[in-house]
Amino acid sequence: METVILAVVIAVVVLGALGGLIVGSRRKKSLPPPPPAAPDITAPPAEPHVGDEAETPRDEARRTIEEVDLPDGSAPVVVEEPAAPEIEIPEPTAGRLVRLRARLSRSQNALGKGLLTLLSREHLDDETWEEIEDTLLTADVGVQPTTELVERLRERVKVLGTRTPDELRGLLREELLKLVGTDADRTVKTEPEDRKPGIVMVVGVNGTGKTTTTGKLARVLVADGRTVVLGAADTFRAAAADQLQTWGERVGAYTVRGPEAGDPASVAFDAVKEGKEMGVDVVLIDTAGRLHTKTGLMDELGKVKRVVEKHAPLDEVLLVLDATTGQNGLVQARVFAEVVDITGIVLTKLDGTAKGGIVIAVQRELGVPVKLIGLGEGADDLAPFEPEAFVDALIGD
Repeated sequence: METVILAVVIAVVVLGALGGLIVGSRRKKSLPPPPPAAPDITAPPAEPHVGDEAETPRDEARRTIEEVDLPDGSAPVVVEEPAAPEIEIPEPTAGRLVRLRARLSRSQNALGKGLLTLLSREHLDDETWEEIEDTLLTADVGVQPTTELVERLRERVKVLGTRTPDELRGLLREELLKLVGTDADRTVKTEPEDRKPGIVMVVGVNGTGKTTTTGKLARVLVADGRTVVLGAADTFRAAAADQLQTWGERVGAYTVRGPEAGDPASVAFDAVKEGKEMGVDVVLIDTAGRLHTKTGLMDELGKVKRVVEKHAPLDEVLLVLDATTGQNGLVQARVFAEVVDITGIVLTKLDGTAKGGIVIAVQRELGVPVKLIGLGEGADDLAPFEPEAFVDALIGD
């Protein structure tokens, strides 16, 4: 029995020793660090949904739909339309050249004063008459008209004998009026007896002020109580149609236009058709400023004329010439006259040159009268040509 008890005690002691050894070995090993504490995570703000505010909603009083004032539909909705351009009242054309005489005389007096000074010399020898010829030629009167004028002046001065300034001025005025011509019909034909509208085509090379002249002519006609449709048949020059339309809007004239680089004859045809339907008095057709040396382009100008005449004959074909171009303008005039039958001439920029004699030369060359002259950049500076007022401006007071 004792032996059994002793064996049990020994077994307990051995087990205790073994347990101590195991615990000691575990203590000698480094323990892993404790796991970090879980971070505090703040949830992001919720994304706003469609119709929500982007900020955090706040508690505030909200109105119900019954409390919101809604329009009852009784008040009409007003839609603002663009304001129509203000219609201008052009200056009356009657006596317009007389009112512009001061402007004309400032630039043209070189011719008149030069002639009067030479004619006032005590002895008019051959050298003086040559100076008179040079003065006339410099003013672009032309060789043949200059020869005729000098011959008549020499004869009359010889008969006159003594020459007072008033006598010389009267003498020169008479001879210049003969050259300019007082018998020609200078009315712009816009009122055919058997139909409406009158049809006017405006032609000329680039840079003569052709589109501007067409717009100013519309003002002249409106000032005389006519209604006008403009045809923007210059489809080759950028912004030509815009320019013409602006001129038309100023006086209440409607502008027919086509696509850029489109068919000019088609635009001209439509303009006359529109003028008939609207019952206006006059249709003005602005054509492209063609170089007179380009045969193909000149042929197209002839096409425009033929297409327009499917409606009715042209009443006027006005050639716009730059007065400063002098004899070169005569070359242009000859070519245009071969393509279309020129019925009248418009001389522009006559205020900026002392070459007023071009009036005489171009009329002699084409056999058609100058009907309008441009004397400046103002809207109402296009005036009907009046020979007496023009010559008076040339020779001065």
